[in-house]
Amino acid sequence: MTTEQTRKKRLIMPIEITYFGHSAFQLKTSSHTLLIDPFLNDNPLTDMLAEDMKPDVILLTHGHGDHVGDTVEIAQRTEALVIANFEISNWLTNQGVKKTHGMHIGGEHEFEFGKIKLTIAHHGSQLPDGSDGGNPAGIIVKAEDRVIYFAGDTGLFYDMTLIADEGLDVAVVPIGDNFTMGPADSIRAAEFLRAPTVIPCHYNTWPIIEQHTQAWSDGILNHTESEPKVLQPGESWTVN
Repeated sequence: MTTEQTRKKRLIMPIEITYFGHSAFQLKTSSHTLLIDPFLNDNPLTDMLAEDMKPDVILLTHGHGDHVGDTVEIAQRTEALVIANFEISNWLTNQGVKKTHGMHIGGEHEFEFGKIKLTIAHHGSQLPDGSDGGNPAGIIVKAEDRVIYFAGDTGLFYDMTLIADEGLDVAVVPIGDNFTMGPADSIRAAEFLRAPTVIPCHYNTWPIIEQHTQAWSDGILNHTESEPKVLQPGESWTVN
């Protein structure tokens, strides 16, 4: 039986990915809405506001303000579960967030919507008030028989070849440079990750991270086996 036949037999539903600019994404499964790094109110690339969001779950890669974003406001209003590393989870609890789940790198946990696994990532994680944000992470989301990897703000690292062994369907990688991987390293990352689809993030928010996505897309097509998918802020795409 082929993979496609197996998915049909299990009545696997598609996942809708919506991009809000910078590194903010929304995933919609058959049962849950997940927000990733919900930097919205101060995000110049989106008209969406924190008050517009009604997630069941919020996922955070690390503690920087442009990733934690509006988590506290959204979680307090909706009582969404926030999944992050242990230090950020404790910090959120102290901010009045009622439902958190702390994890650490290498750990995997099964939730109602699927599984979450944290991976290594190489960069900082200080929280907006200067508190220790623990170790930054990438996030692997396993839901609806798909595997989606959010790399966070990481630089390139060779152990992405091990992340590829998770059988990725989609990899979301930063391309902005200066604070994260730039276009050239993100193309090498796509080679390591071997995901059928690669989505860029963390670019064009401010002048220092402006990039030309057409050149990046051409690089993905010319040097990897992956297909680039550039989403405009507010645009959705379905992982079938």
